Formats: sequence, structure tokens, C-alpha cells
Amino acid sequence: MNDTEKPAKTYDGFTVEERAAMKERGQELKAATRRGSRGAKADGESDVLEKIAEMPESDRAIAERLHAIIRASAPELTPKTWYGMPAYAKDGKVVCFFQSSHKFKTRYSTFGFNDVANIDDGTMWPTAFALTTLTAADEERITELVKKAVS
Repeated sequence: MNDTEKPAKTYDGFTVEERAAMKERGQELKAATRRGSRGAKADGESDVLEKIAEMPESDRAIAERLHAIIRASAPELTPKTWYGMPAYAKDGKVVCFFQSSHKFKTRYSTFGFNDVANIDDGTMWPTAFALTTLTAADEERITELVKKAVS
């Protein structure tokens, strides 16, 4: 390298996908403020369904099934987007969410719970689950976890 060349810079911060998710979160907060409390519930549902429709087929199939399971097993949860992902909230706080493998270019999708979920089990328990497909047994387990999370 000569004196006029600059060394290549490396960046150890957020990925392009992470920055996009943060930007989406900012847009979600602005939209929620504009809507007010009355429109948030209906618009949240349509926002979630829109995000699901944008997913690649493999993730979309899982997300559609999860949406149906969550709405049936915990109707008190309000659908909303959260960092551009389908999420379900109680009293405005996200209880659970679905992260498409496509969103952050990972090898599997994730169904996760936030700290407001009542899924505690002893001194250590899982808060996220890798998903590649959903079996009947998986759906049953998710139903149990979602019901427990909102109890």
C-alpha cells in the first residue's frame, strides 16, 4: 500500500438487515402515534398480515399457521409489527414474535417470547425456538406455550 491509498475499512456495527429493522421500528412507532388507540388494533392485524404476505413461501406458511394458532389460543393478544416482524402484544408490550429466516438471512426462522411472557420454568427456560416447519406436535406445544405466556 502506498501513501495515497487508504486501508479498507471494516465495520463491526449493525448489519444492513439490522439497520433496516431499526428503521422499520421507527416507522411503526410513528404510525402507531398517528393512528391513536382506536385504530391500532385493526391496523395491527392488517400490518401483520401484510408482513406475512411479503415472506418467502416457506416462512409464510409457518407465519400464517402461527398467526392462526396465536389468535385462537390467546385472543387477548393484539397483533402488531415489531422491528418489521409479526408480533403479539398484551397491554402494549410484545409477548411473542415470529422472525422469518429471510429477515436476517439466517438458516432457520424463530418463534420467540419476550420477558413479559409467563413461561418461566425453574431457573432456566428457552425463550426462542428455531422453526424449519411445523408439525402437529409443534403446533400443540406452541398453543400450550402461548396460553401459558398470557396466563
